[in-house]
Amino acid sequence: MKKNNYKAWLYLLPAILFLGIFMVYPLVDVLVYSFEEGYNSASQTFFGTGLYNYSYVLHDPYFLQAVKNTFLIVVITVPLSTAFALLISLALNSIEKLRDFFQTVYFLPYVTNTLAVGLVFMILFKKTPYSDGMINLLINLFGGESVDFIDGPYWAKMFVMCFYTIWVVLPFKILILTSALASVNKEYYSAAKIDATPKWRVFTKITLPMISPMIFYLVITGFIGAFKAYSDEVALFGTNLNAAGMNTIVGYVYDMLYGNSGGFPSYASAAALILFVIVLTITCINLMVSKKTVYY
Repeated sequence: MKKNNYKAWLYLLPAILFLGIFMVYPLVDVLVYSFEEGYNSASQTFFGTGLYNYSYVLHDPYFLQAVKNTFLIVVITVPLSTAFALLISLALNSIEKLRDFFQTVYFLPYVTNTLAVGLVFMILFKKTPYSDGMINLLINLFGGESVDFIDGPYWAKMFVMCFYTIWVVLPFKILILTSALASVNKEYYSAAKIDATPKWRVFTKITLPMISPMIFYLVITGFIGAFKAYSDEVALFGTNLNAAGMNTIVGYVYDMLYGNSGGFPSYASAAALILFVIVLTITCINLMVSKKTVYY
């Protein structure tokens, strides 16, 4: 038995070394950086340790704006994208002819480069001296006034950001939920049909509980993915997200490391750990809620 244990640990050794070098060590390094005050990346020196980096980040207007943007993206896009994906999956599941074709069509945006999709969205929504963009043309067609969705008011930029995020994440969620719906035991539906159970009750009492693990998985991964948002914002508003007022927490961390205000790894580390605590807290809350709402 002991010999088999040694073999098992030997087989796991490459993975343990990989995780230790590329995950555990960077996490410890970030934790150390976050407490080093006045850290100079050039000379590798600092003048003290404490909580100043956290205090600076939590009082930085750019970080507070990034937190606001990130939370809005999370709160808006995760529920809406999951709900839309469920509705579309239910519709696809009820189609017999051309079901595979429609599934492929809905999945295409997922395999398309996000920066390319962001460029298309920017062209559709951006107002220029030469054109108001296709979206504004549609708004004008219905008697509305043109809006600059890329360089205009905050609400307009947030609308485009959320719309774009939902568009990008929707295909993956549709794929997962469509597979989950196909795996539901058809005998439950047959029994409900015999009892003349209303469709809404079939959905709430059979379909929803049976696919609840997949919905929970999508919600958890959706929250984590939305909190890590950055490339989508760059695709729409360029690299200077602070000027556009559309930066995110991950974007703030990047700016502190490499942006115009770069060279402050201690501030970046503090912001990264704050993000880690936020994501961990929300994940734990979701796990506690899932014990009562998810059917396994």
